Amino acid sequence: MKKIDILVIRSFIGPFILTTCVVVFIFLMRFLMLYFNDFVGKDLGYDVFAKLFIYFSLITVPIALPLSVLLASLMCFGNLGEYSELTAIKSAGIPISRVLLPAMIFAFGVSLFSLWFNNTVNPWANLKGYSLLYDVKTTKVTLNVKEGIFYKEIPGYSIKVLKKFSDGKTLKGVTIYNHSSNNGNINVTLADSGKMYTMYDNTYLVFELFNGTNYVDYRGNDGNYNETQFVKNAFKQNKMVFSLESFGMRRTDEAQFKYHEYMKNISQLNAQSDSIDKNIDMSLKSQINTATQLYSFQFKKYPKDTSKFAREKKPIVAGKWANEKVAPFNTASKMGESFETAISQAKNIRDQFVTTVDIIKSKKRDRIKADVEKWHKFTMAFACFVMFLIGSSLGSIIKKGGFGMPVLLSITFFILMYVLMQLGDKYAKEDIWPVLLGVWMPDVVLLGFGTYFLSKATNDARLFESDIYDVYFDRLKTFWKNRKYFKPKTPINA
Repeated sequence: MKKIDILVIRSFIGPFILTTCVVVFIFLMRFLMLYFNDFVGKDLGYDVFAKLFIYFSLITVPIALPLSVLLASLMCFGNLGEYSELTAIKSAGIPISRVLLPAMIFAFGVSLFSLWFNNTVNPWANLKGYSLLYDVKTTKVTLNVKEGIFYKEIPGYSIKVLKKFSDGKTLKGVTIYNHSSNNGNINVTLADSGKMYTMYDNTYLVFELFNGTNYVDYRGNDGNYNETQFVKNAFKQNKMVFSLESFGMRRTDEAQFKYHEYMKNISQLNAQSDSIDKNIDMSLKSQINTATQLYSFQFKKYPKDTSKFAREKKPIVAGKWANEKVAPFNTASKMGESFETAISQAKNIRDQFVTTVDIIKSKKRDRIKADVEKWHKFTMAFACFVMFLIGSSLGSIIKKGGFGMPVLLSITFFILMYVLMQLGDKYAKEDIWPVLLGVWMPDVVLLGFGTYFLSKATNDARLFESDIYDVYFDRLKTFWKNRKYFKPKTPINA
């Protein structure tokens, strides 16, 4: 049996490592295509791309492991069945459940690793990856001055070039508006030609202008233009230097992203849920206290024993509408004023209750999101084991290895899992379903498939062989043909 276990493990580990790398690469390419426009035209450097690829490769591992386990198990046991090795093992009297045992233990280990990874590595990778991605998305595009278009990416300046020569430096017809004082177009520089280049490792941009004029129109103390303070400076050569500090990528403090559920482990998510529950209780208690303290018109408590009133057939008097401080209703005008005050206070307390209910609903949604993310760390780990049951059972039934049929079946069940997961998360976050039902529904449904296929594999069912279905189809055709030509006997009249 040790040789068989070694054979199964070797047949499983190779495809598992290969498919894991392939699946992670596919998800990484999906990420690259999704944010491709945010990377174009920005001088980010190879180190930034390397960090992004590493972080998002780690982020894709939890979703990639179930698919790789499914595909690896299909390939492993499909190859064993295709080359009659599985048939030889069964003919020796070894049940299929014993053949699956070593790979099942390995898959269980993968599930435990996935749980540890989801709780430890994945929150860290989410924090690093998405914070870096945010900085990349907010980074400006590298300097690109185009012909005939005002370039406004340099803070406080608007630059227009009539013609830009092929060397990328020589310019013709340069117009520069200085808006650093926020007083409109009062500082304008016009030049016949010039050169554009950077210095000090792309830290500063230099415009070297030739044969131009600078126009400055100063304002008076009252904010109006003064014609006597108009200045005109002609030059043959002039240099204007601009800082390019705003074009560099600035790192945001990672603490600003730690509020999100993706950045937290199980203990932090539990603490968040408990904190939200306490905030909800405090909001309810504060609302009740505010209502009882601020409003004078209220019902007093009913007496506990109402049997005496029932026997005497007297109405139960709960108390006055107003407390003792309110004057009795002596006149109709005072009664009207009291009713208006009561109506106003009732509207105020209704508005406060509506606001409190909205706040509580928002807090409850945050708590549900935290619970969903917490349980996903368990469901994604358990999905690895469920996918192994499906893949190993189907592989031993279809007896086809390689990347043909296994890839098709893997994509089918992965899409089913993904659709059920999105559906369950949506209904759970909208508080239509309980959180446990929403997050565990995909695993429960797939576990049903895995149990069914395992029972068929144990009984050597020919589930995917066409001749079985040909027999059923022939029987159906024979039945339909006999039913078509069947003629009931006509009764004989006596």
